[in-house]
Amino acid sequence: MIKGLVSGLHHITSISGSARNNARFYTEILGLQFVKRTVNFDSPETWHLYYGDKTGNPGSITTFFPYSGITRGKSGNKSVVSTMFSVDHSALDFWIKRFKTHQIDYRGPFQRFDEEFIVFEDFDGIQIELVLNSTDKRPGCFTAGIPSEYGIKGLYSATLSYASPDATYEFLVRNLGHTRLVEMPERIRLYSGEDAPGNYIDLIARPSVPDQIAGAGTVHHLAFNTSDEQTQEQLRGQLQRAGFHPSSMQDRQYFKSIYFREPGGVLFEVATAVPGFLIDESPEELGENLRLPPWLEERREIIEAGLSPL
Repeated sequence: MIKGLVSGLHHITSISGSARNNARFYTEILGLQFVKRTVNFDSPETWHLYYGDKTGNPGSITTFFPYSGITRGKSGNKSVVSTMFSVDHSALDFWIKRFKTHQIDYRGPFQRFDEEFIVFEDFDGIQIELVLNSTDKRPGCFTAGIPSEYGIKGLYSATLSYASPDATYEFLVRNLGHTRLVEMPERIRLYSGEDAPGNYIDLIARPSVPDQIAGAGTVHHLAFNTSDEQTQEQLRGQLQRAGFHPSSMQDRQYFKSIYFREPGGVLFEVATAVPGFLIDESPEELGENLRLPPWLEERREIIEAGLSPL
């Protein structure tokens, strides 16, 4: 494995129920930027909503496919069970007060490794952690009621759950260039690229937990970041030679992607950092209007009419 082909997380994509409630939670309560409102290119009657930092940098993004009325899923093994966001170590009191104001139940603070964190759920039941730390140098998102010093800086890590994480651990090290950072009973943390928030993956062992049942409130896939199409193609070739079956490159307008199942069963994506989310909107316009790729523009009226209101 050539180190450096993967450099941390790109985004995490989940399934939600109400699109309006989803947008409210992540923009109004958590204070993330509405980076892009577009559609699922494979199923354009469905929204694909992106939230992140002010310009949608890789490692800050969480995205959603909202399906109104869909049955709620159940978190479990062979899945991402916690989306972890990074905030400054001084932000604890601010977020506890904010959650109380918005009547969001939370648990903690807890201690793990050298960090403090609190746990809560979004309106669909997706588990989220705010990890308080002093190592993340990215600026915090700021919006009405959330100053930048307390705002979310981006993704911190993602927690993947298995009956045994051994096969996934081996895959991440051998094939995606990860390095083990630290471990504790039943949890291992790895990183790719630099040892920094946004580049971590946590693997936990829960032998008695059943597998995830997909539905609203569950994570669909996890995307890693690679710099461009050249590094993506290098990685794709290495995965093929190692006996895995990555998809062909898919054009997602704001990045190019390949997809594959890792040995533990989780759907992984590797997405390019370029061209990014500013190719069709300025930073001031991000997330304001429905954006479609050129091959869907002729269907805009039909698509718009079928989407649930935000």
